[in-house]
Amino acid sequence: MATDSLKIVHARIGERIAEIESRMPRLAPQAISQKMDAIRAMAAEYGLSALEGLADYGKRHAMMPGYAQATRSCLEHMGEALVSSDPAHDRESILAALAVRLH
Repeated sequence: MATDSLKIVHARIGERIAEIESRMPRLAPQAISQKMDAIRAMAAEYGLSALEGLADYGKRHAMMPGYAQATRSCLEHMGEALVSSDPAHDRESILAALAVRLH
């Protein structure tokens, strides 16, 4: 039962990530920030700390100059974290990989 619920959550978050990716050129920074915050809240509710951290990062950086590159990189890492089967895949390592990619 819990596994089924988690699969549903993963599917919903995956849909939200795909929506942002497809609509990003037309979305205002504030809309991206709001959508990332919705993902963050869902991830937090279900204990998906890596996704929560990435969505929080995306939410904050959506309002900064250069947000398009940061958002794309963040979404890519969010997709990777979503399909990861390694529960030890912690948010510090994912955020570090994102930081390296952006610099």
